[in-house]
Parts: sequence; C-alpha cells; structure tokens
Amino acid sequence: MQDLPSFDDDRHGPLDIREAGKHAHDGIVELLFSYTSPYGQRRVAELIGPVGAGPHAAILYVHWYEPESHDSNRTQFHEEATDLAQRGAVSLLVETMWSDRDWFLKRTQTDDYVNSVRQVVELRQAIDLLLAQPEVDSARFAYVGHDFGAMYGVLTGQIDPRPTCYALMAGTPRFSDWYLYYPRLEGAARAAFVEAMGAIDPIAHVAALAPAPLLFQFGRADPHVPIERAQAFFDAAAEPKQIRWYDAGHALCAQATNERIGWLAAQLGLKG
Repeated sequence: MQDLPSFDDDRHGPLDIREAGKHAHDGIVELLFSYTSPYGQRRVAELIGPVGAGPHAAILYVHWYEPESHDSNRTQFHEEATDLAQRGAVSLLVETMWSDRDWFLKRTQTDDYVNSVRQVVELRQAIDLLLAQPEVDSARFAYVGHDFGAMYGVLTGQIDPRPTCYALMAGTPRFSDWYLYYPRLEGAARAAFVEAMGAIDPIAHVAALAPAPLLFQFGRADPHVPIERAQAFFDAAAEPKQIRWYDAGHALCAQATNERIGWLAAQLGLKG
C-alpha cells in the first residue's frame, strides 16, 4: 500500500476572491463569491451567517453527488445553513469536483487517486477561508458532509484536526464501492484499483477523527450504502460517536435533517 500524500500542496496561494452578491434578511447575511483553487479552477461558494459581531460557530457544508437531483451542488444545505445562521452559526457552502452533473462519467480510474488528493487540498483551503472570517470562533467548528462529502470529510479530518465535530451522512467506507460503478473493471485491473485506493479509504482513517464527536446518519433503504457497509464504517470510528438510522434512501429525510440540526446546535452551543 502506498504512503499517504501530504494533502497540503500550495493551498495558501492567492484566492482572488470576487464578490458576486450580498443579501441581508431576517437577521442573516448571505454572501455569494468565487475564488481560485490551488489548481487554478474558480470555485463558487456562499457564506451564510448572522448579522452582527461574533464570535459565531462555524460549519463547512459539503454536498452529495446525485446528478438527477436539483441539489447535487453547493445549494443542498442552503436552507439548513439559513436555519443555523438564525441560531448563531456561520456556514460555508462550497463547490467540489463532483458539482459538475456529468463529472462521474468524465472521470477515469486512472485519475481518481490524484483527484481525491486534490479534493482534500481544496477542502483544507475551504477550511482556511471559513476560519479566516473575523466573526468566526474556530473552537466551535463542524464539518457536515453527505455522500462523497462525508467520505472526503473523513480523509480531510485525518490530516487536519481543526473540525471539532462531524456529521457524516450516507457515506460508504471505501472509494472503490462507488468508483467501480463506472467504468467497469475486472480481474487484475479491478484488484489493483481497489488496492491503490485502499490507502485513502475512509474506513482506514475515520478513527483518526477522535476525539471529535461524530454523528453518522444512514438510510435503511439506501441502494448505494447497504446496512452492512454503513455499520462497518461506524464500527471503525472511535468514540465519541453516534449512529442514527432512518426509513429512507440515499437522500435521507426531513427527520434526519431535524436531528442533525439539533445535534449541531448542541455540539456548537447554538440557540435552541
């Protein structure tokens, strides 16, 4: 198994932030902007937080990949972030490599390892950006991720200790569980890919998130994350941890959202 990369690269390069719009309403402010990733792409992001001085808790939201869904992008958690802004949190909603609806069909297994490393570097850059906000309390910082967002959150957290708690939604323990959906590989090529990606599989690193509290959320009817995989992922994590199951599919459900908001509020010391 190959050694882990540094996941550092030049994430401290110029961001070239370009503000695209700012809107204040109901005691919160929403700022839409773009910035430059360490690899030259422009990423669009949104900050949503309370009006007024902090310090405020911080949340990084990383969306899922479901190309048939309208919220398979940074907008997935907009409503949730708005709710938590009214309770006293500043949230950053970011783009990822899978924000492109056709990303999964365009990628190849040859590039999956390198692109995974780059995604972690970008998430570390997003953490830098969020925690650099003057009103943010870095000692109260949650990472929330769904699907790939959960998996790359684990990979980020094993090298970056700044998140103080994690809500991990419907992630699978191994990248090959999903990256082998397409293109199909067989025989030696498949085995070699599984081994190569094994070095960065979330199940191998989730215990390193301790002592940050973890909330795992899974659907009992999730076609992409069978119950046995979900349980194995949870079992590999260290305490403190919780697992919650829902009568739902991969998208989860309103109950999961409400319970996650309550858990985050408790972890971050937000208004009830």
